[in-house]
Amino acid sequence: MPYVTTLIAPQQAPFFDDAPLRAMAKAGFRTETRAGIAPQRAVDVLSGSPAPKDLMDDIRATYKIDIVTQKAATRKKRLFMADMDATMVTEETLDELAAHAGLKDKIAAITTRAMNGELDFKEAVRERVGLLRGLPVTALADTAARMTFTKGGAQLLKTLKANGVHCVLVSGGFQFFTNHVAAALGFHENHGNVLQIDGGVLAGTVGEPILDKNFKKKCLEDTAARMGTTLAEAVAIGDGANDLPMLETAALGVGFQSKQLLRDALPNHILFGGLDTLIYALGLEPA
Repeated sequence: MPYVTTLIAPQQAPFFDDAPLRAMAKAGFRTETRAGIAPQRAVDVLSGSPAPKDLMDDIRATYKIDIVTQKAATRKKRLFMADMDATMVTEETLDELAAHAGLKDKIAAITTRAMNGELDFKEAVRERVGLLRGLPVTALADTAARMTFTKGGAQLLKTLKANGVHCVLVSGGFQFFTNHVAAALGFHENHGNVLQIDGGVLAGTVGEPILDKNFKKKCLEDTAARMGTTLAEAVAIGDGANDLPMLETAALGVGFQSKQLLRDALPNHILFGGLDTLIYALGLEPA
């Protein structure tokens, strides 16, 4: 069958029964084949058409499980691209950096609006960084040391790399932090904005051009071309408005703890499980 839809129960409460499958059938979604891919955790159903977005949204809301639909023929991936803040790490790193200046609440409010697509991303970056002018560079290392990796992320990277997938971290955040996260989790490459330094303190400016949603999309396209692969073999994950073009460009774009703009625009989301949920959506065995 040309489409595979995967239902994945959250790791913290592993279980799986037929209730969501019965709900899908009741809604008129015909599935020809069912295959368990992880006992009590995940199941694949094959069909002649993709699961409708409204049905997937209903399944998530009713059963508190994750669901991903995609073309079966291109399920195997060669390229993985991930956002950093609120995706691979739980924090928004610029907000945490701002805490050293006593400005976390003020800057976090701007961040929230930018991630919801309410503000111009580049201007929001410039405004927030400008507020941090004079902050000692030692705050960068302290913030990096306190970052929390999202549950399941390390296993996801280990599994992808074991299956020959090229892994790229791309962020509208800052290269100091993407370097740290990439090294810790094992990404092959990373991209982020550059905080400019002046005499041991932040200058309050960002290196131009600022990496934004358009850069993320182009980075995905350029990396695929450089690898000699196609976008049909690409999977991407992110949480906010500046991830949307990248997620729409990848054959499989998945929102993680998605902001409302992504929930409205995309069919595929991970809302209940950790990042390791993506392993099952890709039909892989955890490494």
